[in-house]
Amino acid sequence: MVKGISILGSTGSIGRQTAKAASRLGIPIRALAARRDTALLEEQARQLRPEFVAVYEPAAAADLRIRLADTPVRVGDGEEALCAAAVIEGADCVVTGVSGSIGLRPTLAAIGESRRIALANKETLVCAGELVMAAAERCGAEILPVDSEHSAIFQCLTGRDRRELRRILLTGSGGPFRGWTREQTASVTPEQAVRHPNWNMGAKISVDSATMMNKGLEFVEAMHLFGVTPDQIKVLVHPESAVHSMVELLDGTVIAQLGVPDMGLPIQYALTWPERRRSETPALDFAALGAMHFEEPDLESVPCLRLAMECARRGGTAPCVMSAANEIAVAAFLGHRIGYNDIYRLVASAVEDAGILDHPTLGEILDADAAAREHVRRDLS
Repeated sequence: MVKGISILGSTGSIGRQTAKAASRLGIPIRALAARRDTALLEEQARQLRPEFVAVYEPAAAADLRIRLADTPVRVGDGEEALCAAAVIEGADCVVTGVSGSIGLRPTLAAIGESRRIALANKETLVCAGELVMAAAERCGAEILPVDSEHSAIFQCLTGRDRRELRRILLTGSGGPFRGWTREQTASVTPEQAVRHPNWNMGAKISVDSATMMNKGLEFVEAMHLFGVTPDQIKVLVHPESAVHSMVELLDGTVIAQLGVPDMGLPIQYALTWPERRRSETPALDFAALGAMHFEEPDLESVPCLRLAMECARRGGTAPCVMSAANEIAVAAFLGHRIGYNDIYRLVASAVEDAGILDHPTLGEILDADAAAREHVRRDLS
């Protein structure tokens, strides 16, 4: 089990659940980081007593310094502060729960210090999977997935020769609009889109789950995490969310990891691996579950998933452009500036107009990310 942790994105769903798990397991929290939620950050800092708190937005950091003036907690701001939180002394593990591409540099900083990365930030591997995995191998850093699907795959493959793997069966619930046509989703509101049938998540990831862009991002992640090709990953819609993912071996054997839909379990496993500890997650009740269903995704009704799979096959900066454009489009949807179906339109336009680069450097990745965001903002204006 890790000896100390830093939590990037501590005010989000993953961050809050990580803090709860660490407190229960007796793991010290050395640093916290978030974008701007100073009220919750103050509450967390007073309760968890970290040495350092990083706030991405300078104005929010200034406010937090005033709030915590009577404590010994140091407060930093900007991307450099996030990097400092990721490599703070005494934290042998950093939980990357911050949303968006701002998680990339802090993750690389922690990898450079050979820390364990409990990875919940999808954009890190979607945007820079080749660079990140190469750096992890070079520095001897462990990358343990926190996403329930990738944690499931990791658990199914632990102790196995990767040459035994035929393909990954990546499951997803299908979201709240499973079975809906594009005509039906045209009038979907943000309030409807964030109501996931099985999981309690933040607004952005809930919308991504509804469009199944989230599954597309996970498709790209799985390629890098497990060293497989796009043809070795099959997406399956599984509305009960009991099977978190499966692996099919060369002889036809299929191994699955099952459990209730609770992020507390993969979070705890990333902190205690290779050990297992008792958790507060209830056991899966098979009798109450009754039945499980699986189906192929309808790529016409969820074009974001189709686009993500196409970008995965194209490689280079294509997944980065897609992910960055999606962030801006989803934010616009949540702000009631565009319709639900416009998310795909805007993201597809950004990908189509981008000049895709193969084997990009970190600078080229960050440039592609910024250009994609600006492309969507222009379309919105």
